[in-house]
Amino acid sequence: MDISDLKAWEMREKLLKGEISSFETIKSHIKNIEEKEKVINAFITFDKEKSLEAAQEIDRKLKNKEKLGILAGLPISVKDNIITKDFRTTCGSKMLENFIPPYDASVIEKIKDKDGIIIGKTNMDEFSMGETTKSSYFGATKNPLDITKNPGGSSGGSAASVASREASLSVGSDTGNSIRKPAAYCQVVGIKPTYGLVSRYGLITISNSLDTIGVFGRDVRDASLMLSAISGRDPLDITTKDTSLNVDLEGEIKGLKIGIPKEWMSLEMDTSVREDFQKSIEEFKSLGALVEEVSIPNIVHSEIIYKIIVCSDISSNMARFDGVRYGFRAKEYETLDELYKLSRTEGFGEEVKRRILFGTYLLSGHRGDEYYKKAQRVRTLIIDDFDNAFSKFDLLITPTDLNKPANLKEDTKQYNDYNASINLAGLPSISLPMGGKNSQTSLQIIGDRFKDEMIIKAALAFEGAVK
Repeated sequence: MDISDLKAWEMREKLLKGEISSFETIKSHIKNIEEKEKVINAFITFDKEKSLEAAQEIDRKLKNKEKLGILAGLPISVKDNIITKDFRTTCGSKMLENFIPPYDASVIEKIKDKDGIIIGKTNMDEFSMGETTKSSYFGATKNPLDITKNPGGSSGGSAASVASREASLSVGSDTGNSIRKPAAYCQVVGIKPTYGLVSRYGLITISNSLDTIGVFGRDVRDASLMLSAISGRDPLDITTKDTSLNVDLEGEIKGLKIGIPKEWMSLEMDTSVREDFQKSIEEFKSLGALVEEVSIPNIVHSEIIYKIIVCSDISSNMARFDGVRYGFRAKEYETLDELYKLSRTEGFGEEVKRRILFGTYLLSGHRGDEYYKKAQRVRTLIIDDFDNAFSKFDLLITPTDLNKPANLKEDTKQYNDYNASINLAGLPSISLPMGGKNSQTSLQIIGDRFKDEMIIKAALAFEGAVK
């Protein structure tokens, strides 16, 4: 038996029964990393020795019958924009190539408190700006299902590490689709939770009101386990809510009302995506759910509203990287202005610079009122539309992505989608494969705010039906 082929919850059960050790578990995943990383490139930083030492400590606790946390002995990868004490954190950028943080993000503290083992930091689009990982300073990640394809982004390394059995679970971030797209492309499960369910303290943010820390697992139960470990109130993040995740693993959804946004379905999409989604609708009906069409009219504006808000936020947030306090510093300069200019010119990649410039333009002079404030008003209309939909329906479903992963050497065909509307409204959503083991398409289940348990329950039911 190859331990790395087990689901995370199966590893945990076998570990507690003494059928496997944490050391063996970590070692099996390290073997995969050493064999696959030259091709997949899922990790930026990996610490073999610390991982094995942590595993031995878990085995010691198990032998002494000490209380163990729910993540005990599990190898977990973490997106490289989440702060880890004494563990390099780069954001996929030359700007932070050698940055060693002095503290842990709140989610990292929770993982450690629950005895999870952080095996490494995963590759990502530079500062989360992209959807293929091709903007990473450390090179693109390849899709483990087909190394000629892109894995999605920006959390592509996290999804790839789980799909390639290099980690059992992973933590990523989602600003506008950055967990859900990679989950779809790598055919794993990804959860973007409600804004405020998981602390953002220690996340290197690009958009304070859109960024959300979320999770990846090989199945719904795995992802649910990871999310339950990191969710809840954090005094260091005032946007968090004092709530815990208690998921009903039975996944009974008979009688639930499920809406299909007609604006979403009017979009151009890959034929196989549309066909698989129609099959998914019938699957929900066979499970006893009531499925009807619903209108969310203002989501048609979500893509441009998202771009205005996120680029404006980027312009502000990226100002901290100036070559003075931390990060890359140019070697040759004569004035302070030259230091700023040269450090940022050399330290940032093209996509980051493009978004900073666009955001700066949007906020300059009278344009702040003309663009940013108007965008926030339309955002309120989008939120109102979702509130209206959830007054009539328990859940909404859509395809996660409207196309399949493109060749790494090609540009992905860009279908317009409305996934950023989920971030604009602060809603929870989960992505999971639509058609079983051979599917290349994924389903998105969307819930009302802090109804994360309901989307997981529905996902469990659907996953059980299509396996």
